[in-house]
Amino acid sequence: MSKSAIVSLSLLCVFVMFAGGCAAPEGNTGLKPFAGVPKLANSAYYKADGSFDQAVAKKAYYDMMRAYHYPIPEQLKSDEFWTADFKQGDFARLGMAGIFWKNVVGKYGDVGAKAYKGDFKDTNYGYLGHEIFLLPGQMLPEHNHYGNGSGKGFGPKMETWHVRHGSVEFFGEYKGPTGETPVSELPKCERPWGYGEKWFRSKFVKKLDAGGIYSLNDPESYHFMRAGPNGAIVAEYATYHNDVKFSHPTMEFGNSDAAKITKLKKD
Repeated sequence: MSKSAIVSLSLLCVFVMFAGGCAAPEGNTGLKPFAGVPKLANSAYYKADGSFDQAVAKKAYYDMMRAYHYPIPEQLKSDEFWTADFKQGDFARLGMAGIFWKNVVGKYGDVGAKAYKGDFKDTNYGYLGHEIFLLPGQMLPEHNHYGNGSGKGFGPKMETWHVRHGSVEFFGEYKGPTGETPVSELPKCERPWGYGEKWFRSKFVKKLDAGGIYSLNDPESYHFMRAGPNGAIVAEYATYHNDVKFSHPTMEFGNSDAAKITKLKKD
């Protein structure tokens, strides 16, 4: 090919890029178009004896990850990746999966080479990196984080959430500065599970799509989140996690077994 032909071809490609973009060759990315996240019936997550089937639940989360082209490293295939139906037998609506990438606590002077001798050497620090996985329409139980949890002398957990995929509604006890609206203004069919019960505390809601960031501004306030129609993957940046309290008096962290399944009042 002559030099002039090469220049002409290069100019043509530049023109096409600015006019409408160069289409990537088929199969170049290996990614399939997003086709939505399937929603299973609640019964699919439970064995014949009523116990929670963690294998089925994890597969549903892996399928959601693949739909969003979210990487699944070995750590997510281990027991460090956990699920919970909070022993309520209603996983399709009330449940989650998660992994603590980091949940670190220590004293500044006691870590690493122990070379730090500064003013904070005897001071506690703590931080975490957490990922929350919610299937379509699934929500966490309403909860809060008290200070001094587990007697370790830490203040209330403070959190910021970053919606990486899907969409989420954040519910909280207090109105924040980012355009929250009253839960009471939601259509009745969209009000969250538990709304109107004596134990339910959240009064405001904020919806965010992928890329959105939301923070818990009020220490020890009750809050939770609910995924949109295609589920959600949410990164959490927070201070050290050492305490959780549910607003519902019978809620437990864990999974239902055949011997004990507590049924909560449905909407």
